[in-house]
Amino acid sequence: MIGPVAERDADPPTTDGVVDALTEPPEAPSAPAQGKSLTIGAVCKALSQEFPDISISKIRYLEDQKLLAPRRTPGGYRLYSTTDVSRLRTILRLQRDEFLPLRVIRQELAAGRSEPEVAQAAPAGDAAPTDARPGAALRRLTFSIAQRGSLYTLEDVIEDTGADPRLIAELEDYGLIAGDARGGTKYYDETQREIVRAVSELARYGVAGRNLRVFKTSAERESALLQQILAPGLRSRNPERRKEAVEALENLAAVASHLKHLLLVRDLRRIAR
Repeated sequence: MIGPVAERDADPPTTDGVVDALTEPPEAPSAPAQGKSLTIGAVCKALSQEFPDISISKIRYLEDQKLLAPRRTPGGYRLYSTTDVSRLRTILRLQRDEFLPLRVIRQELAAGRSEPEVAQAAPAGDAAPTDARPGAALRRLTFSIAQRGSLYTLEDVIEDTGADPRLIAELEDYGLIAGDARGGTKYYDETQREIVRAVSELARYGVAGRNLRVFKTSAERESALLQQILAPGLRSRNPERRKEAVEALENLAAVASHLKHLLLVRDLRRIAR
């Protein structure tokens, strides 16, 4: 059975996923033509280099959450203007770089948060921060649940973070990181490297390895809870359903991280009174 025309997701027949907006009938006067419009497939392709996990289903999900509103052709196909793509890029960067849940992102967009502002706020490559305040050495990086990213040797981690090798060994003893031995060399992924960086910053204030068990236990409990919530999708043999479950897992992780931050701020305010 064919569904409603408005729900179509396939790209209309175009050249390279680009549609001439001037050829479309003036059915939406509130969205003036802006030259060329992109299909949903072309949008995925255009953003895939910066956001490897982007997918058609994720863009549809953001539309379902009222964060995007692309116009439709008479045949029901979505078309994205330059403004739509810029808004989508802003949403993805706020998720990736600032770990904001969709509810907060919606508020940021309503307040006028734009792509240039988000790009300016994000760290540029490996440039060293100029802020000398405590914690300024820590960077908000992109971490994908589905992918581990680049791998680093022990020497790379020490050079990048300035950590004491004894501290790294201690973190392995306490189970906070676990390097993979390959060909006689131990490698660490980006997440583990940044764990070392964060712990090195805490060590400046006298936080020892044994004190980190509380963080490890908390993370394991949160992970178990999120796994329980999405267990059916994560165990599914359907690749598309499993992919959607992983995307939902990342969204839930962002919400959980934001909530934990808010609760920590709440408790610290009591201490600072």
